[in-house]
Amino acid sequence: MSQQFNELINSERPVLIDFFATWCGPCKVQSSVLNTVKDNVGDAARIVKIDVDEYPTIAAEYGVRGVPTLAVFKNGQLLWKESGLHDVNTLTNLLHEFAGA
Repeated sequence: MSQQFNELINSERPVLIDFFATWCGPCKVQSSVLNTVKDNVGDAARIVKIDVDEYPTIAAEYGVRGVPTLAVFKNGQLLWKESGLHDVNTLTNLLHEFAGA
C-alpha cells in the first residue's frame, strides 16, 4: 500500500486524504461532508480515505495522532494537515485554491 500511496500523492491534482477509523463517530460525519466536497470540486481534486487501523504505518509516517485527520498533498508535497471536523465550504475552498496553485 505504501507504494500505491506514494504514487497517489505524487499527483498533479490535489489529493485530500481522510485518515479515519471505522469506530470513530466524528469520522462518519466527516465522511458525509466529504461526499458533498467531492461533488463541489469534481475532477479538480481527489478524495481518498485511509483507515488508520488497516494502514497504521502510513498514519504514523504522516504524524496522524487522532481521527479524523485530513491532509492535502500535491506533487508529493504535504500542503495542509489538520485534525478534527471541517465543513464543506472550508474544504471546497481549500481544494480549489490548491488546484489552481
